[in-house]
Amino acid sequence: MVNIEEFCGKDGGAIWDDNLLFNSSYPRFTECSQNTLLVWVPCGFLWLTLPIYLYSLCTSNGVPLPLSSLNITKTFLSLVLFFLTAVQMIKEASDKTDNGKEVSTALFLAGAIKVASFALTALLIQLEKRSGFITSGILFLYWFMMTIAGIIPFYSKIIQKEYDKDLFTFVMFYVYWAALLLQLILHCFAEKVTRRGYQPLGEKPCPEISSSFLSRIVFWWVNTLVFSGYKKDLQEEDIWDLNPRDANTSVNPKFSKAWKAELEKWKTRENTSVAFNREPRDIQEVRHSSEKTPLLRQRAATSEVEFRGTKVEKKKSKASLFRVLVRVYGYDFLRAWGCKFLYDLMQFVSPTLLGVLIAYTKNKENEQQWKGYVFAASFFVVATVQSLCFHQNFHIGMTTGMRIRSSLITAVYKKSLSMNSEAKKQKTVGEIVNLMSVDCQRMQDLAGYLWMLWSAPVQIILAMWLLWNQLGPAVLAGLGVMILLIPLNMFISIKQRKLQVNLMKVKDKRLKLMSEVLNGMKVLKLYAWEPSFQDKILELRNEELDILKKYAYLQAFSSFSFTCAPFLVTLATFATYILTSDAHYLDAGKAFVSLSLFNILRFPINLLPMMVSYIVQANVSIGRIADFLKMGDLDPENVQHNRTDPAAITVKNGTFSWDENLQPALKGINMSVGVGKLIAVVGQVGSGKSSLVSSILGDMEKLQGRVNVKGSVAYVSQQAWIQNATVQDNILFGSEMNQCTYDDVLDACALRPDLEILTGGDMTEIGEKGINLSGGQKQRVSLARAVYNNADIYLLDDPLSAVDSHVGKHIFQKVIGSKGLLRNKTRLLVTHGIHWLPMVDSIIVLVDGQVSEMGSYEELLDHDGAFAQFLKTYLMQDNDNEVDDEDPEIQEVKSKILERLESVTSDTGTTSGDESTVRSRKRKTSESKPKLARSISTVVDTKCDKKPDKITKEKDVLIQEEKKEEGSVKSKIFMKYARAIGLIASILIFMLFIVYQGASLGSNIWLSLWTDDKDLANQTNANTTEYQNKNYMYLGGYAGFGIGQAFMVMAYSLIASLCQVRAAGKLHLNMLENVMKGPMSFFDTTPIGRIVNRFSRDIETIDTILPGTTRIFIQMFFGTLGTLVVITYSTPIFLSVIVPLFIIYYLSQRFYVPTSRQLQRIESTTRSPIYNHFSETIAGAATIRAYGQQDRFIETSVQRVDKNILFYFTRISSNRWLGTRLEFVGNLIVFAAALFAVLSNDVSSGTVGLSVSYALSITSSLNLLVQQASNLETNIVSVERVQEYSDIKTEASWVMPFRRPPHDWPQTGHVSFHDYKTRYREGLDLVLRGVTCEIQGGEKVGIVGRTGAGKSSLTVALFRLIEPAGGSIVIDGQSIANMGLHDLRSKLTILPQDPVLFSGSLRMNLDPFDIYQDNQLWKAIEHAHLKKFVSELPDGLMHECGEGGENLSVGQRQLVCLARTLLRKTKILILDEATAAVDMETDDLIQNTIRTEFKDCTILTIAHRLNTIMDYDKVMVLDQGLIKEFDSPNNLLKDKSTAFYSMAKDANLV
Repeated sequence: MVNIEEFCGKDGGAIWDDNLLFNSSYPRFTECSQNTLLVWVPCGFLWLTLPIYLYSLCTSNGVPLPLSSLNITKTFLSLVLFFLTAVQMIKEASDKTDNGKEVSTALFLAGAIKVASFALTALLIQLEKRSGFITSGILFLYWFMMTIAGIIPFYSKIIQKEYDKDLFTFVMFYVYWAALLLQLILHCFAEKVTRRGYQPLGEKPCPEISSSFLSRIVFWWVNTLVFSGYKKDLQEEDIWDLNPRDANTSVNPKFSKAWKAELEKWKTRENTSVAFNREPRDIQEVRHSSEKTPLLRQRAATSEVEFRGTKVEKKKSKASLFRVLVRVYGYDFLRAWGCKFLYDLMQFVSPTLLGVLIAYTKNKENEQQWKGYVFAASFFVVATVQSLCFHQNFHIGMTTGMRIRSSLITAVYKKSLSMNSEAKKQKTVGEIVNLMSVDCQRMQDLAGYLWMLWSAPVQIILAMWLLWNQLGPAVLAGLGVMILLIPLNMFISIKQRKLQVNLMKVKDKRLKLMSEVLNGMKVLKLYAWEPSFQDKILELRNEELDILKKYAYLQAFSSFSFTCAPFLVTLATFATYILTSDAHYLDAGKAFVSLSLFNILRFPINLLPMMVSYIVQANVSIGRIADFLKMGDLDPENVQHNRTDPAAITVKNGTFSWDENLQPALKGINMSVGVGKLIAVVGQVGSGKSSLVSSILGDMEKLQGRVNVKGSVAYVSQQAWIQNATVQDNILFGSEMNQCTYDDVLDACALRPDLEILTGGDMTEIGEKGINLSGGQKQRVSLARAVYNNADIYLLDDPLSAVDSHVGKHIFQKVIGSKGLLRNKTRLLVTHGIHWLPMVDSIIVLVDGQVSEMGSYEELLDHDGAFAQFLKTYLMQDNDNEVDDEDPEIQEVKSKILERLESVTSDTGTTSGDESTVRSRKRKTSESKPKLARSISTVVDTKCDKKPDKITKEKDVLIQEEKKEEGSVKSKIFMKYARAIGLIASILIFMLFIVYQGASLGSNIWLSLWTDDKDLANQTNANTTEYQNKNYMYLGGYAGFGIGQAFMVMAYSLIASLCQVRAAGKLHLNMLENVMKGPMSFFDTTPIGRIVNRFSRDIETIDTILPGTTRIFIQMFFGTLGTLVVITYSTPIFLSVIVPLFIIYYLSQRFYVPTSRQLQRIESTTRSPIYNHFSETIAGAATIRAYGQQDRFIETSVQRVDKNILFYFTRISSNRWLGTRLEFVGNLIVFAAALFAVLSNDVSSGTVGLSVSYALSITSSLNLLVQQASNLETNIVSVERVQEYSDIKTEASWVMPFRRPPHDWPQTGHVSFHDYKTRYREGLDLVLRGVTCEIQGGEKVGIVGRTGAGKSSLTVALFRLIEPAGGSIVIDGQSIANMGLHDLRSKLTILPQDPVLFSGSLRMNLDPFDIYQDNQLWKAIEHAHLKKFVSELPDGLMHECGEGGENLSVGQRQLVCLARTLLRKTKILILDEATAAVDMETDDLIQNTIRTEFKDCTILTIAHRLNTIMDYDKVMVLDQGLIKEFDSPNNLLKDKSTAFYSMAKDANLV
């Protein structure tokens, strides 16, 4: 074993010598200490971390750095230090040999270690350059420790006058130390990534990337941002780019890979087999076929599908999202938690220092004076290290949370694009948006605080151990109290969990309903249904508020318990100590060290229950997200893409269902579509036409059979899906712009005249869901998108239904037909227009989900099948309705078609000349088509100059930027919140808190008096009654203060919590009422996602976050004030430093708050676009998939998430910037309090204990105070945003009590327009420019005109959805402008163009106010031709309609709307292209119903199918907002120069 004397030398002393160190006039270390500990510790740190550091250097993918002067200087200094130490060692060795000087082994060993370490640093500096490391934390810490270690020999050599003994060694050391210091300074800077003067254009890289280690730990790199925010309100362009580490492109792949692996792992254990048991089909050949035999045999009715492994039997997938998150982000959390563990250890150094300081002040005259200064400085150093560790933990934790949110949002987004229809049924758009806005957000919020789970127990154990050392077994009493409180806390947290789950469910329901209400707002206004749906929303909101109230009670009780807990623990411990200890005396050292330990203990005890509720919420959220991500996907194998198949589309034995638990929607489909063919699909409402298109797209569950699609697909859905973008962007849909092709497409789709009407041409922004386009315009933009896409196969789901007849004819000829742009493409056209059928190659007839017939028009007519009967019914009916004086030529053509049909359907055989009729018709139509110079596939070759884009004027932008407030939050917003809480309640809350804070201060001042009591300090009287009574008096007083605190907190928490819940209810109610009364122009110009964001995120903030923030702010404000009062009371000299410290504090706050507030505002506005885009994507998922545009949409979503995350990152970085600076101020306060305690001679130990223990708590208080002040200001922004929507301009009153029309108004239905003018919004052109006409009561008026003529504007003007700009509308002698909107709207009935249903029962959709009896409803359903359908539903009238009625076909939805109309049955009926989505037969049924049921009513019909209005009394032709013609159809047809005549001619009616 090594002899210490030999190792350290005779004069070297021991490695550690307490006596020498503490009893000298300066902190004196032995020679041996300086050669061992002061060298081993820093160098040991370097060598121990070397393997990890080398590994990260070798595995780095960084780009090597250019050679720089900084790199050269650092390497040079390392070599200088190597050289100096080597020279010093050589000198010591020569002195030993030449002069016989004794040199210890420790000295040589220290030299050798230093030489090796300096050589290693030179090597590492070069390796860092090669690996692209711009800064090194390990080297910085090494140089920092070496420099600090060098301070001890620095002052020792001067005090011991070593320059007299050995001047060379003396000088060498100071050169060596200067080199160390210089090396440390150089390591405070980072290497430059690029050469000087070079900077990538247009990029603003995140300064964190180029910052040094020191800059990162003190957040110096945030300075530029904070100063910019102070000088001016920050704008988006002032912010740098996102750190590549946090960008979705680097975050998401890791998560996706891990989640995929987890799913794969568990899928093998799932039993998802589905078997199909079919009856053997009758394959006997049918020998006796005749003309009446359908070309395709119908399937045997016995065919059944049976399912094994249904939902009930399926084992629940156990793929764990939690496990995946741990796998991907575990390392980042460990880094953060390493910092937190260091912080926890340092936290317990301060109470130990406090004990030493109190002992020092008691015995000041016998102690060395330097000790006091060292103790005071130690408080500052320990607190500073704590601050830096704490903020690093937060920064790493919160940025990790941000990355988790980014990857989860992307996963949810991707899932929404691939989920199957069964999954869509289970989750509505509102619920999925909620997953994104609330659940993913919650995961982010939790990540920054997850350390509490392990840190709180660690802190509690350490505190209890140190308390045991102070007070012995008396601590067990306190521990007992804590253990008793655990079940109570558990009970509260379990209750909170249950409430949380219920709250989320109710919130989902409310947001789902809110989202639907906003989507269907136009219908609600037209039917005057707002109050009914408002009540439904409020019903759910009240449920939510009831849960929040229960939560508030629990919150109040937990606040009571948590405030009492630390005090009860303190009281129980002190009482037990006094009663059980031999001395029965509590001195200042024990009392205040224990008190500061109890203060540390207060934090984990208080935060653990909050953490439990956080974990509970996050657990619920993880479950909800995981459940969604595990839902069914569309099977990519549903459709094959075999390019060798001869046919373009092949379906063999196809059986398809929307949900594997439902009956198949399509059965036994066999079809083959040749390349370049035009195929029509016809059938009645609900026969499966749209389902057939969906099955080809792969959107349905394929239960059996094979589907092959050869080539790319373009799809036009039945209800056009339009993006919130410009017309041009909607048409291009991600493709490159080719001006020639683009112009051709515009002309072919008849969009040119519409673009001339639109203020910005094709650069006009289209509102959400195409709100500012008519139905026909939307459909044509959707068609133009498909045509421009230049695909191989076109699936057109009834695109001509929403356009006028002449436009329909134009589109058929120019786009779809044999001479159209798509003539060489394969086209599958679902249509209700029979006049197109002679022009197609083949027709598929669907009946009840089966192909009943398939063949050409000729072949189908030759068979007396379903098609011929359907055609005959339609034409016969049309014949009955014919006007007497119709053109004889037209009558002749029609009678010939009928003759042909008669001959087919009778048994006499065919007539001669029938084919020639069809041929002549075909020839006639083809002659009328203009010849097209080129097909779409050849236009690319033609050169043309690109026309300059139209400049988008301000008024062309429909959706305005979301408004951001600027500057500080106005005091009126705080007052608004205070008023919502109640002014008296607000004052009472403050008063109660002041009393509570007073009691808290009183208890500690009482403790100070107790420990300073001279009588109690005199131990000789310890066993006297007087001594014990005095102890009990102090103990009783201390307990009294505690009980007072507890009750004040209970009262304050209860009143505050309940009043804040009530305030949240009021604010929501005001916003809801105002939004429901908002004019349609508000909904046209505001994306629904933006409104939903106010009702979800902002209301969530007001419900749950703001109350907590307000309470903590009040607590911290009065707590900090109390601390300053106590320190000033203890050491009045402290007042001298309060002013400069307050100035530093104020400046930090002034710099920080504007930045933080503006970043919060920008972040709020960047959140809405994520949800808007998401809602839009879900609505158009089928279209996006059909075009194969998933990647582009995912990229857009990723960009929006990255943008939002950038502002969140800058905000949390600025929070950390503030935290480090404010805690520095707090650390100075601790230093000042300790220093004044050392300098003051007349301060008692109790007062020192009181002052410093309070100062120790101020560091976190100051930081929390500014943070909470900022949080309060940033969260009150939600009140500001809610208030903004509570103040929007509303429409006129719903009811005017003194201007109500008579209850039987309108009696006749007489409508007159007097020079009526109107526009949609201020600043827009007039859409009706002076309409004057008289419509007599009971008249039937058809309104026609091309798209944009003002047809729909005329009808919405009747309902006052748009207000007049001049003139008036009078109905039965009453001007509609002078009455309440509901009085007007409830007396009119409309059957709107877009059939809107709400999720809920069928009954609720027909009668939301519950006014009608069931028999009345059934009667309406019967007249709407829905009785068969509804009666076959298992739940009948209570059948649940999916979101937007998605589980009904568009035609069925239209019939439900008709039933709604029949129920209201008012004197005036408006039909707005109401039968566009139904087949001819159903259209005729609807028209008959309207003729019989509304025969006494005034009917205004906007018509695309002119045949529906030929028997009307009058026809109104509109053009550019003016009435061009207004007369009976007969009169207008007699004059061949009329516009109506040319329209009728286009429609083949004349």
